Amino acid sequence: MLERIGSPRDLKDLTDAELDELAAEIRDFLVDNVSRTGGHLGPNLGVVELTIGIHRVFDSPHDSIVFDTGHQSYVHKLLTGRRDFSNLRRRGGLAGYPARDESVHDIVENSHASTALSWAAGIARGHTLRGEDGRTTVAVIGDGALTGGMAWEALNSLGASHDRVVVIVNDNGRSYAPTIGGLARKLDGIRTDRRYEQFLGWGKRTFANRGRFRNFAYLSVMHGKRALKGLLTDQGMFADLGIKYIGPIDGHDQRHVERALEQARELGGPVLVHVLTEKGRGYSPAEQDDADRFHAVGRIHPETGLPIEASRFGWTSVFADEMLAAGEDRPDVVALTAAMLAPVGLQPFADAHPDRVIDVGIAEQHAVTSAAGLAYAGLHPVVAVYATFLNRAFDQVLMDVALHKAGVTFMLDRAGITGDDGPSHNGMWDMALLRHVPGLRLAAPRDEPTLRQAFRDALDVDDAPTVVRYPKGAVPEPLPALRSVGDIDVLAEHGEDPRVVVVGLGSMAATAVETVGKIAAEGISAIAITATWAHPVPGGLLEAIGGAELVVTVEDGLTDAGLGEEWAAYARLAGTPAQWSHHGVPREFLQHATRAQIVDDLGLDASDLAAHALGLITRD
Repeated sequence: MLERIGSPRDLKDLTDAELDELAAEIRDFLVDNVSRTGGHLGPNLGVVELTIGIHRVFDSPHDSIVFDTGHQSYVHKLLTGRRDFSNLRRRGGLAGYPARDESVHDIVENSHASTALSWAAGIARGHTLRGEDGRTTVAVIGDGALTGGMAWEALNSLGASHDRVVVIVNDNGRSYAPTIGGLARKLDGIRTDRRYEQFLGWGKRTFANRGRFRNFAYLSVMHGKRALKGLLTDQGMFADLGIKYIGPIDGHDQRHVERALEQARELGGPVLVHVLTEKGRGYSPAEQDDADRFHAVGRIHPETGLPIEASRFGWTSVFADEMLAAGEDRPDVVALTAAMLAPVGLQPFADAHPDRVIDVGIAEQHAVTSAAGLAYAGLHPVVAVYATFLNRAFDQVLMDVALHKAGVTFMLDRAGITGDDGPSHNGMWDMALLRHVPGLRLAAPRDEPTLRQAFRDALDVDDAPTVVRYPKGAVPEPLPALRSVGDIDVLAEHGEDPRVVVVGLGSMAATAVETVGKIAAEGISAIAITATWAHPVPGGLLEAIGGAELVVTVEDGLTDAGLGEEWAAYARLAGTPAQWSHHGVPREFLQHATRAQIVDDLGLDASDLAAHALGLITRD
């Protein structure tokens, strides 16, 4: 069946039996292929029938389909003719999220959550203003992403419009983990309401008989189904916004899904369709074990779901251990995260101190400002997020934390070049952004000991924001300092009175050591230096540089406005004669590839750095 689907139009005339067969084939395809490459498995297994229904009822790309976050778009890729998953999330292969250069059916590439409804509102209003009344805009958003503030801002705006928007809430009760908060309780109340169970049984019988209807309330009266009418009239929070509500719908009943979407399309204005799905549906390991473990996987054995390669000791584990220890020592330490409790390493702390962890949902802005409030109340908040997601709360860091001199510590996981998740997940923006925040101090540890010490140091700062950034992956071998000059650590030195100084920040410290070794092999004296606390400019910099001819900086953040440029400006103002050469990430979006491939492309490996440095200095 799957081989017969080259575009969404090929779905239109399939029989019920063929649709069931197609859904089963898609699940088999996903398990077989994603287990080879890694990727988002659980979210896609849960939206098979829903995605088929969307493409049968709506006419993409004439009707715009927007996926929030986009990690559940693999089924959409298959139904729009993309069946080569052999290099998924690898260079030259399919992206792990929607990508405009792959297909006209892909619209939003940004894989940051809670944005789809704003996209849909803008697209739909554009169609209205252009007189394109026959086009519907469809936004698929999970219940986890619906906890984000932008989603509710968009719902507020949509409710005041008459544009043709169908909002599909894919409610599986989870994001990376179980969805929390007041909205989660509301949706859970709908999901578990006894009247819904009564309606679901009646609805399936009605749809099986091909019953046609214009609105649910009419049917509930005509058929005497008080359960349905009572349930729907309870969903006042959407009606009060001016948005019609349909649901909840069994998201794995193909016919049920399509009837609901057809009705939503015919209503013509903003409509919310509440669809219940199961993450990991149809895959025994996910159904029998923890479905969240299969949200995103590496290479796994498809029969068991177990990883092919054992997980390596990583930076996140070091933070998790240190955070747990801090919780035992200091009752004032509290933790906040944005729907990523386990991925950022807060689960052990939460298990030990459940009342001292606040998961705000996908709401980074709220997390940061509420952290400022916690600091005002006498606590020391630790906000743990992926580096790329702190971008979303820059104003709150600036105006709510820094302006108020709040002692808040930010732990930025997956900082720098992350690779296979593509342009929106590389944590390469933080240093260039945060160096402009008054009073903020930023640490870029190079190994396990410096990460542990940086975190402890950060907790002792109660009058300014502190940031500790660290990369994705395994922790390297310890890289001890040979000696220190103020706050500068000298990691390697070849010869006296060095002509070349190589500064390696954070994960690039080991690269600096390798680079000076190659420079020294050409008969040029050189040293490698770093600083754990890299912003503001660390004390001892001028002494460490001495009379060097050339200073080379390498960082895994933006070169423009990066920390290398900050250090150079400071040194020039002090009158040092050295020439400076900066290396890092260009001001552009990096397409998905491995970290090693990106580093090689950008000339950030030791061989390229050494060759460039040797070309800049005067040779005897």
